[in-house]
Amino acid sequence: MKKIVTAFLIAAFTFGIGVFASDLVIESKTQSFNENENKIKFDGDVKVTIDDMKVVGDSADVNITDKQQLDTATFYDKPYAYEVKKNKKREVKANILKVSLINKVVRAEGDTQSIIFDGKTPIAVINADVQEYDTQTGIMTATGAVTIHYKELETFSNKAKVKTDKNGDLKNIELIGSARIKEKSNESFADRFVYDSSTDVLTAHGNTTSKSINEDGSTFVLKANYQEYTKAKNIFNASGNVRVWYQDYYAVGPKVTVYPSAQTGKPNDIYMNGRSSITQGVRTIYADRIRMTVEPKDFKAEGNTRTVIKNIGSGSTPDDDNDMGLGL
Repeated sequence: MKKIVTAFLIAAFTFGIGVFASDLVIESKTQSFNENENKIKFDGDVKVTIDDMKVVGDSADVNITDKQQLDTATFYDKPYAYEVKKNKKREVKANILKVSLINKVVRAEGDTQSIIFDGKTPIAVINADVQEYDTQTGIMTATGAVTIHYKELETFSNKAKVKTDKNGDLKNIELIGSARIKEKSNESFADRFVYDSSTDVLTAHGNTTSKSINEDGSTFVLKANYQEYTKAKNIFNASGNVRVWYQDYYAVGPKVTVYPSAQTGKPNDIYMNGRSSITQGVRTIYADRIRMTVEPKDFKAEGNTRTVIKNIGSGSTPDDDNDMGLGL
């Protein structure tokens, strides 16, 4: 999860589409008014300009309210919206784009894709069934098979929410429902991820799992009800039914603090806090505090320690009894 915060900061800018101006400019080859439907229809090279945002499509229509106000502009046949500021370009593609001129909401429907470019190079791509941005609240909501790709980072979730302030700066981001974050050989799973820009903290809520594959091919797995990564301190904290697997170690406890290696960025020092246990083979040690290290591989138990050796002389092992297992 080490690079996730930076990735979110960049990817979130993709969804900002600015505040609407009072003037709306629409260009097209033909325009017509249907009085029965109370719509203005535009066909052929339709171009709409709203502040810094432009929407381009083959056809569009605009609903008119009973008070003769423009209501919703709907663009058909795979239109796209884009905004260019300095060297950055943001664009949104979809089967249909709807722009609410009253509520100031942009809604993209069907195979939606948002891309942010640095010059001509795409640096972040967001895909979803639907993406909707409310310019008044600064909240972007993507739903349905949401993916975010940024360099070597990928995220997957049923829903994503990004909130920005009036200046367009990121406030927080959520990945909701069967959420997964993948970066190289690291993966994290949770019911919900939340990043808060004011604290620079990323939290994972509900059925959380962090998995890291080390350079030697060994796997470190941490499961808990809740996990938290503080970027400034480079510390992971987890609580609630904590379980840790590393090679033949299996540790259980109420809380854990993990310090990654400064050289590799992988988990290295693991501190189990509260009444905990660590199992290795047929031996289980209980203690108030347990420290595990990955390199060199070792552990130390302190405080009211107790050792239990299981099934002496039975010929069985914990693996035979299915007492241990990665549980992935």
